Amino acid sequence: MNLQIRDPRARELAQRLAAKRKISMTEAVIEALESEPKRVNGRAPLARRLAAIADELKARAGQGGPARTQG
Repeated sequence: MNLQIRDPRARELAQRLAAKRKISMTEAVIEALESEPKRVNGRAPLARRLAAIADELKARAGQGGPARTQG
């Protein structure tokens, strides 16, 4: 089967990946499409990560963190 990529940007990206990996453009597109869901599912959304960081900072502050002064 022949892969037809009409979008110039998509074609350029596929060509660069194929050249870098020394594989066909079809193989490059398949690899990219297979790996992207794994990459996306492997990381928490930004809001959840920021909330976890904030919770950790609050916990540390409650465990003898720097004293706050009012002024």
